[in-house]
Amino acid sequence: MKANIQDFTKEELSKLIKPPFRAKQIYSWIYHKYAISFDDMKNLPKALKEELKSSYEIEPLKIVKVEDSIDGSRKYLFRLNDGNTVEAVLLLMKKEQYHKDGAIKHQAKYTVCISCQVGCKVGCSFCLTAKSGFMRDLTAGEIVEQIRIIKRENRIDANRRLNIVYMGMGEPLDNLEAVVKSSKIFSEPDGMAIAPHRQTISTSGLSSKIKKLGKMDLGVNLAISLHAVDDELRERLMPINKAYNIKSIIDAVKEFPINSRKRVMFEYLVIKDVNDDIASAKKLLSLLNGIKSKVNLIYFNPYGGTEYKRPNPKDMLAFQEYLTSRGLHCTIRESKGLDISAACGQLRDNEEH
Repeated sequence: MKANIQDFTKEELSKLIKPPFRAKQIYSWIYHKYAISFDDMKNLPKALKEELKSSYEIEPLKIVKVEDSIDGSRKYLFRLNDGNTVEAVLLLMKKEQYHKDGAIKHQAKYTVCISCQVGCKVGCSFCLTAKSGFMRDLTAGEIVEQIRIIKRENRIDANRRLNIVYMGMGEPLDNLEAVVKSSKIFSEPDGMAIAPHRQTISTSGLSSKIKKLGKMDLGVNLAISLHAVDDELRERLMPINKAYNIKSIIDAVKEFPINSRKRVMFEYLVIKDVNDDIASAKKLLSLLNGIKSKVNLIYFNPYGGTEYKRPNPKDMLAFQEYLTSRGLHCTIRESKGLDISAACGQLRDNEEH
């Protein structure tokens, strides 16, 4: 079985391929020119191309389906070489703006949510991905290829930066080694050059792994999927809370190295009549006291078969206003892709059933 060349950092490739400078050329072809074949790499000697073809593959996944939203969001379903499927989402955060003469005034801004596992072990009761169980971890190269394909398919130039969020299918800290390696590949200056401060690792709260990630001091952003303010409710929503309760998460976050201009993001999925009341907002304010944090309120996206409902906008606003009026930085995440398979795992579920 051939190795995936995208599983290797540039430093690792330079030790495997001689002379070492060829690694930089290969990285340029893969991440700047989006090459899909070693034959495309014109400045490599024929003998090296043949050697690479016999030992490595470039594309560890293929597009199965794409859904486009009227808001510019684009959801991808990818098939891995073993037949499993994962999702990624391109979010258009800001549209391109033009001067009167047609010249570009401001370039479009994008965020991409990527998957790190096929399925998930965490088993959150509100999550569609959890319904299909856990299959396997993705390799670093399978994680990286999601971004490379999306950049290529949307004609996003190699020198254009975008933001990456490990917030698709899977728990990133449950696949820590591959996630960290993919982060380093993303930030390689001779590759995509997506700096760590543009990368956010979102976790359901594996406190021991948060500490481990913090000690690596990669410079990435941290987002905590909190969703509840007491252990009883959080255990109902997220069974993993039995192993990693709220106190352990808060303690781990307090040790996490934060850039002076950054905050720890707390994701709070708002579910109608479950956690959308002012009493919950009050507890959340107390819980995050003393932490340099930002709360992101997220509308629950309903899907077939779920008991949970989308909250009322007025309740979302009341929740936000309670927090912001008391000094806690809080935003409501604009829902995107509601006219397509918006819930994480929904496109995959629709395709398989």
